[in-house]
Amino acid sequence: MAVLVTGGAGYIGSHTAVALHDAGHEVVIVDNFANSSPAAVDAVRALTTEDLAFVEADLLDDDAVRRVFEQHEITGVVHFAAHKAVAESVSEPSRYYRNNVGSLLGVLDAMLEHGVDRLVHSSSCTVYGQPEVLPVSESAPVRAASPYGRTKLVSEQIISDVCAVRPLAAVMLRYFNPVGAHGSGTLGEDPNGIPNNLVPLVMQVAGGSRGKLPVFGDDYDTADGSGVRDYVHVVDLADAHVAALEVLAGGHEGATAVNVGTGSGTSVLELIEAARRVTGKAIPYEVVERRPGDVAKTWAAVDLAHDFLGWRAKRGIEEMMRDHWRWHCENPGGYRR
Repeated sequence: MAVLVTGGAGYIGSHTAVALHDAGHEVVIVDNFANSSPAAVDAVRALTTEDLAFVEADLLDDDAVRRVFEQHEITGVVHFAAHKAVAESVSEPSRYYRNNVGSLLGVLDAMLEHGVDRLVHSSSCTVYGQPEVLPVSESAPVRAASPYGRTKLVSEQIISDVCAVRPLAAVMLRYFNPVGAHGSGTLGEDPNGIPNNLVPLVMQVAGGSRGKLPVFGDDYDTADGSGVRDYVHVVDLADAHVAALEVLAGGHEGATAVNVGTGSGTSVLELIEAARRVTGKAIPYEVVERRPGDVAKTWAAVDLAHDFLGWRAKRGIEEMMRDHWRWHCENPGGYRR
């Protein structure tokens, strides 16, 4: 009896695999290492059990997906596997739709064929675009501003449509901005090439491997002109997936979208200052043009996460920076050091 974690060698997937194991679940990881490292699986096994099951497979290969369900007794799925860079999705939209929507369809088909009726889906706050009212609640209009966000929105609709007519229940977690790392310093974010996310860039500048941090715009309608986001510790986020599976195991029906964030916003410049305090390092930055698809500010209304999942974020921005810095110091080249 196992939980299948697709994209389980990725940043959030690997932390969630550990959290699921710690909560008493058997875990099967599937990943094709398109944007992750086999060393992440080794790191998960070092924190859990040496025989944690892993299958290298591309979720666009329907036969490979079916074999996973045939070879393991899967009772639930946590689906992460997806491309995730907003700016890249603007320049390569067809690639994002093919991968993000196609992989979900293959997983859903296999779940229905094998009678697996519990799905926790990795969605995103990008489905909201720039919200008119903050904090943004799950009832806010959805109007994703990038192809990446629209792939998440289409995926949510597909899941909702399937849940309406088939024996499937789902929780779709709309993440805000995951940062931080496992407290051991052995598991963290390891992007290929130039990072698309802010905090790995901040840590590279603090560590001296990058000279200056690009700040994408300082003329937003915010207190200091820089973009504002709701940053959430990746370990807290991993725990939200465990809570969602427990809700599904309790007999929840249908498909429910839930925000996962702290409920407060931090600007880019405020985050840089928090990183300076934690690292004790200068973090020079340069303001550059805005990136396509970015929004000015967003943070979550988290009442539903509290009431429905029984979950709330426990870690603040300085702890996020401290744990991310520990990971970076111990793994300055990521898993490929």
